[in-house]
Amino acid sequence: MTRRMLLPLLAVVGLGLAIAAVMLGERTPRGASTVVNPAVSPFATSVAGAGIVEASSENIAIGTPVSGIVTAIAVKWGDRVKSGDVLFKIDDRDVQGQLLVARAKVREGEATLAKARNLLEVGEGLTRGSSISAVDLANRRFDVGIDDAILASANAQVEQLKVEIERRIIRAPLAGRILQIKIHPGEYAQSGVVNPPLMLLGDDTRLHVRVDVNENDAWRVKPTAAAVAYVPGNPDLKVQLRFERIEPYAVPKVSLTGESTERTDTRVLQVIYSFERGELPIYIGQRMNVYIDAPAAAVEASPGRTTAAKPREASR
Repeated sequence: MTRRMLLPLLAVVGLGLAIAAVMLGERTPRGASTVVNPAVSPFATSVAGAGIVEASSENIAIGTPVSGIVTAIAVKWGDRVKSGDVLFKIDDRDVQGQLLVARAKVREGEATLAKARNLLEVGEGLTRGSSISAVDLANRRFDVGIDDAILASANAQVEQLKVEIERRIIRAPLAGRILQIKIHPGEYAQSGVVNPPLMLLGDDTRLHVRVDVNENDAWRVKPTAAAVAYVPGNPDLKVQLRFERIEPYAVPKVSLTGESTERTDTRVLQVIYSFERGELPIYIGQRMNVYIDAPAAAVEASPGRTTAAKPREASR
């Protein structure tokens, strides 16, 4: 009797556990609590835009005019450099070999020119008609001129090779900080436009933030308006911005926020502000939330004011 009751009881318990598991699996998980409140505009009406922090000189992509193997890198991440400082070097052994030959040509030309000048001096010291004719004397002068031109060409070849060697030494175009290095000794550096760039350089003594303003709000932005930028993730970290310029060409929007209502075919006006970083943990390439003091998007008409023009009475 007990065994007969045990099997149905176990079946009922198993069915109950299965139903409980299904109910727990279908339960909607609680949303994660917001740790940090989002930044709120400090102005009554404002234009909001996503900003990208960049160097005041803009981010300069360093390239090489000559492709080749990188033999040395003279800087590291975060180094400050002056204009003209060496950044990295490209293998120049082939040009150095050509330079040895060119310098030998210069020495050969100097010897040939010295011989021609000596013959000319001897000829000019002889009495005409006795030991040397006028034609021979003229030919000696022509030889000096030709050898002088050959020597000048050899010297020019040496200078040209020196320029080629210098082109393989990549120097800083301006003073700034090394922001990024994407090459290593022994790697092949390609000339032209490279993505990512071989090196990234910028002047970060004062930072800029490039703000994308929706084309529909472009008319609301004024150069004299106040603007504030917030560090994402911490609304307490903010900085007052100083207007620098408005780039007068609207560009396609490339900085997306991920919202479902966002249009990717929108064009934006780029407004450039600057600020002192101070002790704020802000880095070049970081996004910031920017609010610009601006008039309301819609201006209400005054009471009793009509916007339509009255029709003129027909002239009699």
